[in-house]
Amino acid sequence: MKTLIPPLLAAALLAASGASHAQVDRYGYKLPPSMQPKAKKKAPPVKKKTVPAIDYVGEYVNFGEWKDVRAFLDDVATRNGFDRKELDTLMAQVRYVDATVQLVKPAPPGKPKNWAAYRALTIESTRVDGGVKFWNDNADALNRAEALYGIPAEIIVGIIGVETVYGRVTGKFRVVDALTTLAFSYPEAPQRAARMEFFRGELEATLVFARRDGVDPLSLRGSFAGAMGMPQFMPSSLIKYAVDFDGSGHIDLLGSSTDAIGSVAAFLAAHGWQREQGGPLVYAATASPNRAWEPMLNQGLTAKYAPRDLIAAGVTTTVAVPEQQTYGLVDLQNGADPTEYWLANSNFFAITQYNRSYFYAMSVIELGRAVRLARGNM
Repeated sequence: MKTLIPPLLAAALLAASGASHAQVDRYGYKLPPSMQPKAKKKAPPVKKKTVPAIDYVGEYVNFGEWKDVRAFLDDVATRNGFDRKELDTLMAQVRYVDATVQLVKPAPPGKPKNWAAYRALTIESTRVDGGVKFWNDNADALNRAEALYGIPAEIIVGIIGVETVYGRVTGKFRVVDALTTLAFSYPEAPQRAARMEFFRGELEATLVFARRDGVDPLSLRGSFAGAMGMPQFMPSSLIKYAVDFDGSGHIDLLGSSTDAIGSVAAFLAAHGWQREQGGPLVYAATASPNRAWEPMLNQGLTAKYAPRDLIAAGVTTTVAVPEQQTYGLVDLQNGADPTEYWLANSNFFAITQYNRSYFYAMSVIELGRAVRLARGNM
């Protein structure tokens, strides 16, 4: 659903470095000393969401004169029954936003991936303390989501915490501005045509959603890539997977934590989460120096290897893993420091369908676990 890293963390990750030493439990999870549960510390209050102000200056561009835009609007009107003149009126108010073009560009070549730096940004006290409060405030909705969809509360809390710090940072770009800019002016890249096609689909989904919900499309705010609400759903995912979990008759991923919780659970359930797989999603592993296991890396976002196959290739764990499950070999690179290796089951890879990144999925798991431990000790 997302890019390799959550959009709202992109700028901060460029400057990240280092991470604290951590304790390791029997599964290999890490919990830095700074993250040890605090018995009496209160989380800062979560402010009620309001429609945020635009924090950028968009450049006026007459998108309606662009040949590709006109063809796109013709197709959208035909497929969805929109009034073509109304689409022209809307497009005349859309602004080009150079910031979205700059932010969507990949990191400079040669910059090494660093899981420790990424982890330090996401598994920290603000998110853990805020997660305890979010969990306590929404315990009924989290329990109901787990019962209905089979998604543990800590995974839902982990996703919403990583994405937006429980709704505190949801983005201030007008979604229509961001998506139109990226749909028709995506920066030069090997996959430029495919990315532009993706964002055109998301722009169309935004228009369909706004009409369905009876809202002004120009009122929708989100990330520089068009993701919206507490869980940062792209518009097409909002249409397909978002649910009215609070029974209000209206889906509100920005103002309703209950809708956000139910929608995250619905998305994961639709993307391969297996209710029957209990226990940890990942196990810390050691990879032998002979590197016979190397072909098992980068085999897609799937769990395809039986434990015996991994052992035969020189991958071992400190504890026995369930034999009936299959696993993928995950490598978390640490810059100049040694790479971490993990065995991940199919539910780990269901999280990667939300964001196609090992770093992201692992941070969701670790944040959710840290919140659960902190909550249990309060």
